[in-house]
Amino acid sequence: MEQGQYHDYSQDYKEFKWDALRKSMFRLINKVSISNIDHVVRRILSENLIVGRGLFCNAIMKSQKASPQFSNVFAALVAIINSNLPDIGLLLAKRVVLQFKKAYENNEKLELLAILKFLAHLINQSVVYEVIAIDVLSLLLGNPNEISVEVAVGFCIECGSLLQYLSPHGLNSVVEEFHAILLDGVIDRRIQLMIEGLFEIRRVKFIYHPAIIDELDLVEVENQVTHVVSLLHEIDPETSVDVFWPDMIFDESDDLEEDVRSSVLDEDSEGDKISSHVPIVMENNDFDTNDSQDKAETDIVILRRTIYHHIMSSRNYEEAGQKLLGIKLQTRQEMEICNMLLECCGQERTYIRYYANIAHALCMIVPTYCRNFEECFVYECFMVHQLEANYKLRNITKFFAQLLGTNLLSWHVLGYIHLSEDDANPSLHIFIKILFQELSEMLGNRLLKERLNDPSLQRSLVSVFPMDNPRNLRFSVNFFTSIGLGFLTDNQRKLLEYIENPRS
Repeated sequence: MEQGQYHDYSQDYKEFKWDALRKSMFRLINKVSISNIDHVVRRILSENLIVGRGLFCNAIMKSQKASPQFSNVFAALVAIINSNLPDIGLLLAKRVVLQFKKAYENNEKLELLAILKFLAHLINQSVVYEVIAIDVLSLLLGNPNEISVEVAVGFCIECGSLLQYLSPHGLNSVVEEFHAILLDGVIDRRIQLMIEGLFEIRRVKFIYHPAIIDELDLVEVENQVTHVVSLLHEIDPETSVDVFWPDMIFDESDDLEEDVRSSVLDEDSEGDKISSHVPIVMENNDFDTNDSQDKAETDIVILRRTIYHHIMSSRNYEEAGQKLLGIKLQTRQEMEICNMLLECCGQERTYIRYYANIAHALCMIVPTYCRNFEECFVYECFMVHQLEANYKLRNITKFFAQLLGTNLLSWHVLGYIHLSEDDANPSLHIFIKILFQELSEMLGNRLLKERLNDPSLQRSLVSVFPMDNPRNLRFSVNFFTSIGLGFLTDNQRKLLEYIENPRS
């Protein structure tokens, strides 16, 4: 009756809808549990999340703070929403990180314990990339005190099960820091017992602290959207979406929300299961040719279709290589094959060596492909921030690591990677981390170090292992140490020690 008193386009009516949306968000999120999460998700998706994304983030953060023991349930709810509306997941991830930074600056123990438990389960649900877990632990243990160490132990227990598989080197470096703190003996006995308890939990591989319980493993891997959020960069919390504005347009948002809702809630849709071998080229190219379309563009479209068909229809990489070499190409069209291999590799859920093996066969027969893949490497270095931070970034990086490890690409291309506190971005950090860890596994630590110490490469490697000033030196040393490859920075450590203590 009250709603009928307002005109559909009046400010009073908009305020009424906004207030009703706020109450509905808090009511639904406050009653979520393992048993009813499916029902609550459907109810939330029936609301106007486009307009109320700020209300959703506020409601779930307040509910989690009040009941941190249900952090895994709230994280599972966020993961489902994030898989359909990634902008909401990114906004929540930003606010969680900002809340952690604020609590850390104020040294608020209870606040830190609650928010880091939530962050750990967001990492477990692949809403946030796991590299931030190592950054958080490094920050907490960089200047240890009783509160920071206790919080770090709890955080490590919550997400350690995931880290031992996705970032084992990073977890080992964190455990070494805990060992050093324990040996110093300057912290309270209670905290020492907590660290020893963490060691015991790690010894049994976190078997009693799984990353995700079966009841909350609700998002398929191919539907997960993982966000990169860094502690080093400024974060915009977008507080403007938390309050009512007179110029809000509910009707258009309702239409957009209806599209999302119909695609998510329609259980009988035939498109629920999509093959991982999706025609990649169809996402970026318009194949609805017409009479006005340029002939050259049409030829490129046909060529890409042919390349994709040969890659996906071959029984093994040798057959695929032979088919691709049999295509009649014009000048510089070899790059189309290189781009298509990278696109197909990047779209797989896990890294598949099949695509890099095809590239290996092409490079061995036609040296032109080596130069083309080197150009692709340079391009990806500059555009790495545009890669999806879940599987695409990981797959493409491993693709190039395989070509570098087999010496098909010149190691001078590493000179296009700029690792410094000013130039690097979170996606580039992940790219460098995966690249060098893969090279370490392929070649071994000794051979990798020998290869990087080659005198002919030193001029190209100054961008990765800078020697220009103590700030960049320290950043590079800390970065490679955090990913378990600190032995690569021995020369930098000596130079840094000489700069800081010239008399010694």
